[in-house]
Amino acid sequence: MGRTKKQRLLAPGSTAKRRRSMIPTATAVATNESMAWASLPEDLVLQVAWHVLAGDFLGYVRFRAVCSNWRSATVSPRGRGVVDQRFHPRRWVMLPEGHGLHPGHGKLRGWVRFFNLDTGTCVRVRLDLFKYHCALDSVDGLLLLQRDNDTAIRLLHPFTGDIADLPPLATLHPQVDPLLIGGSDEKHRWTYLQSVHATSCTISAAGVITVMLALNNMKRVAIATSHDQQWTLSSWRLPDCSKQLSFKGKLYVVSNNSFIAGPKIFEIDPPQDGILLPPKLIATCQVDRHASPIFLVESNSEVLVVRYTSDPGPPIVVYRLSDIVLGRFIPLKSIGDNAIFLGITTLSVSTKALPLVRNTVVHNRADVQSQPSCYVAQCHLSSETLSLAFDDCDINGCAPSPYSLTRLIFTCCSTWLWNKGLIHSPKSYPRSFNWKVKGKFCYGELSDTSLAGVEA
Repeated sequence: MGRTKKQRLLAPGSTAKRRRSMIPTATAVATNESMAWASLPEDLVLQVAWHVLAGDFLGYVRFRAVCSNWRSATVSPRGRGVVDQRFHPRRWVMLPEGHGLHPGHGKLRGWVRFFNLDTGTCVRVRLDLFKYHCALDSVDGLLLLQRDNDTAIRLLHPFTGDIADLPPLATLHPQVDPLLIGGSDEKHRWTYLQSVHATSCTISAAGVITVMLALNNMKRVAIATSHDQQWTLSSWRLPDCSKQLSFKGKLYVVSNNSFIAGPKIFEIDPPQDGILLPPKLIATCQVDRHASPIFLVESNSEVLVVRYTSDPGPPIVVYRLSDIVLGRFIPLKSIGDNAIFLGITTLSVSTKALPLVRNTVVHNRADVQSQPSCYVAQCHLSSETLSLAFDDCDINGCAPSPYSLTRLIFTCCSTWLWNKGLIHSPKSYPRSFNWKVKGKFCYGELSDTSLAGVEA
């Protein structure tokens, strides 16, 4: 009796069954591909890993998590997060929460948000040590912390948990000039010691960490190493009305009070053999058509000089510092796919992280007519025009959370808000100088014009 077509197809040794058995399954293909990737030579895996690390620290962490072979072929960042500068999370910033929810606030349960200025990635990290620390600044993605009970300064890698210990900030107390406003009062001294506007960090081949703090309210630079027992103040003063920037282990300072002879830009090298040399003049800016203040910002691994203009024309101009050093004053027409944020500190953000803002400078613009003193504008460099960076609710300080990402990043440029869980708005300024908690240890920061008669 003849067999059906189905029986013939399923019979042992049939052509169809042999053909079907030769087709690899998706699982088998994936397994073979995984084995091929995992069997890459170790030296090639290591080279690719260093390339990934140059782009983003967390990308390197994810790379090592692919398989055990890749993990064993690469260097673990844990234990090296601070002392090895390759592992510094350079383009990561800590985001403020608002509503006074400072890092370490009980309602946050130890969680802190971090944002990548290049990719826009946002992650939450649990950092329980904020229960007994406060943040003063950040450098190359490392957090500069002050411990509550003894004022010890510490550098924290937020993703590995590695910590480097530095001397207590209280060792600078005897060095505060009592002739400064409030300098003879113990509580007011902290308004000088905690006014960190820029932090630089260098690491020797032996693993010794050297930190420089630009204490803007004191007009001094404090230095210490991980082997020192106390901080030391510079014998010289920073220029008045100056802005500071940390870049590749050095401090750069621009003086905003020399408009007769032209604003000057200085470079401060790390101390050599414990000696901190005075600032070195590297450039003098042009006088005409420009107004105060002048800002320094790192963007795409170079330093840019940002200036207001007082004459009709572009409201803001941007130069490369390297051009000014050579005597060339050529304004940039574009800063690429980036936006610059100006404040006490400065930030450069990629449009991948902040798609709505491109080739712009976000800044306070107090001299715009019919606008409040905390009016925040964005200057479009290509069209040379100004527009609001925030909407009316943001300007008036009544915007409910969640806050706009532009506003959060702008707040990161104001350390007296950023470290207290406050968000930039006109309503935040009357209380921005005071800590609502930890008053015994953290007295906040006061501006030069607000030192007299302000209780912290």
